[in-house]
Amino acid sequence: MIRDSFAVRTAVLRGVEAIPVVVEVSVSQGIPGVTIVGMADTAVLESRHRVRCAMRECGFEWPRARYTLNLSPSEIRKTGTGFDLPIAVAILGCTGQIPQRDLDGCMFVGELALSGGVNNVRGMVAFERLALEQGLTLVAPSGAIATGGADMRSIEVLTQMTQGIGSLPPADALSQEAEDDSDQTQRLDFADVVDQELAKRAFVIAAAGEHGLLMVGPPGAGKSMMAKRMPTILAPLDEHDRAEALLIHSAAGQELGPLLGGARPFRAPHHAMTLGGMVGGGRPVRPGEASLAHKGVLFLDELPEFGPSVLQALRQPMEEREVRIVRVDGTYVFPCDFMLVAAANPCPCGYLGDPDHPCTCSASRIQTYQSRIGGPLMDRIDVLVDVARPDSSRIIAGDQGSSSAQMAEQVAVARQFASWRRAQSDDKPDRARSVPELGLDAPARAALEGAAKRLGLGGRNIVRIARVARTIADLAESELVEKDHLMEACAYRTRATL
Repeated sequence: MIRDSFAVRTAVLRGVEAIPVVVEVSVSQGIPGVTIVGMADTAVLESRHRVRCAMRECGFEWPRARYTLNLSPSEIRKTGTGFDLPIAVAILGCTGQIPQRDLDGCMFVGELALSGGVNNVRGMVAFERLALEQGLTLVAPSGAIATGGADMRSIEVLTQMTQGIGSLPPADALSQEAEDDSDQTQRLDFADVVDQELAKRAFVIAAAGEHGLLMVGPPGAGKSMMAKRMPTILAPLDEHDRAEALLIHSAAGQELGPLLGGARPFRAPHHAMTLGGMVGGGRPVRPGEASLAHKGVLFLDELPEFGPSVLQALRQPMEEREVRIVRVDGTYVFPCDFMLVAAANPCPCGYLGDPDHPCTCSASRIQTYQSRIGGPLMDRIDVLVDVARPDSSRIIAGDQGSSSAQMAEQVAVARQFASWRRAQSDDKPDRARSVPELGLDAPARAALEGAAKRLGLGGRNIVRIARVARTIADLAESELVEKDHLMEACAYRTRATL
């Protein structure tokens, strides 16, 4: 039986958030056709043709009538192809070709192929979260993976709707493929990195205190090799952090397998990356690489080769741990709590200071190259370490250095001690503490004052040196920051170049 009107629930992805939308269909007499209203973009308007072809291919009828589809609320711009399935269900329900029972308690999201198959879309994790909040059953494409919480049903082809919602199978949960992807990430090991124990120490300090790290050294020293192994010394994602990372990656249309297995994100964008690609943007607005690295590692190789505007755009996200993008239709907020790991050559040719290769760069070229990073960004990188080319004889002999397991244990011990230490006071994170609150003893305070005067350090540099020293003290399980801890922290902030 054809009804005059019918409504189906769906949602639109806005940033990393799903906004509820109701698809209302009205059937009336007049010239046959389909009109879609409610601020629909081109992809949504094109759904008229996909829905009609899919219904005919699946054996459904397309009664000759005038269909008016309203996407409510009308003031929100509707984007994407996820409206195909709810529009088809609304028309089929309105024309009485599928059972209308239980449709009110469901949310439909999916793109239709011309054959009637249902394809996946971006943002399924956000849609699942919204369905859980509203107590609805999410009907999603068969390729969508249930991340837990909401009742999620899987649909592979439009003809399955003829049997009702109850006949749809539950969506797949965490698959073996996701676990395999996580295992592949964990196969990387710092033991493969030979003759770089000083740099590994810097990695342990950076991981223990969540400090930004910059490696400076010639080509072939192993900078990229070490950066790729940073996630192996970090603890696996907990449930809360994994849920946030899944939400961002799903909204960007990225692979979710490694995250589902607990692996931390590792993003290594090319230095030709645009400003929008780094911090987010576009139409519709999507998260950038900084947000995709949330709760993981953002690795910037060849740091001086990145555009100055791209690098300076990271200053605010590194401080506030979120990206705010303002558009005409509102403000988009993307979390971006990442650990920055960067690598750079000391000069354009890469061999400044290398005893085995003479540098061919002029002083002016070196100065121009090094100044591309910019002082404000350098002030926000806590640990700077020189990486020399490893001894070739040790590589040929097959030597091994400290392993990821050993380094991860040091990081875990330091973080546990830091948690215990903060619990004894006000439990504030170290990045929110002033220098006196970090527990420097008298010799350490005197050494910090002397270093600040001798090197002309600004307030931000003083605080960051104290925080690195606090992390070094945590690695030694010391309640007070001692002079040796402070001097080691100063050594990571006083490079002559870069």
